[in-house]
Amino acid sequence: MKNLVLPFLLFLFGCVGIPERVKPVDHFQLERYLGEWFEIARLDHSFERGLSRVSAHYSMRDDGGVRVLNRGYSETKKTWKQAEGKAYFVQGPDIGYLKVSFFGPFYGSYIIFDLDREHYRYALVCGPDKSYLWILSRDPKMQGDLRDALIARAAALGFDTSGLIFVDQQ
Repeated sequence: MKNLVLPFLLFLFGCVGIPERVKPVDHFQLERYLGEWFEIARLDHSFERGLSRVSAHYSMRDDGGVRVLNRGYSETKKTWKQAEGKAYFVQGPDIGYLKVSFFGPFYGSYIIFDLDREHYRYALVCGPDKSYLWILSRDPKMQGDLRDALIARAAALGFDTSGLIFVDQQ
């Protein structure tokens, strides 16, 4: 767990802004977003480096926030890494803009800027700047045409999608 949390502190410390040209989704429905999500692709960061089978589980906290449980498997160490955090809305419960913390009072942006509004089956998420990007899916695999369309959407907004790591979910 230490390997996921400690490097993440640099990302979290006071970083709750929104990258230029990125707009959080509106008409967001948290109850539909809760549950299991699989990481399809991500930009590389030390807190996830070398991890496969990465997933996130979102559930309600007693204080009205969101419990975040991130998991990933380290093939080199043959162990699961896990980190638990908490998230809260920044602007309101109908805007896909949250702040998340995995350590104390330090928060980072969690911005949902593209979402399958009909079925909540996929999402594009970023952090406080364009060096953080995740493609998430309810299923461990995503159709190539959908994945390519989400990558193109992120690239059009200025994310360096050439650096995406496609996560092995097997």
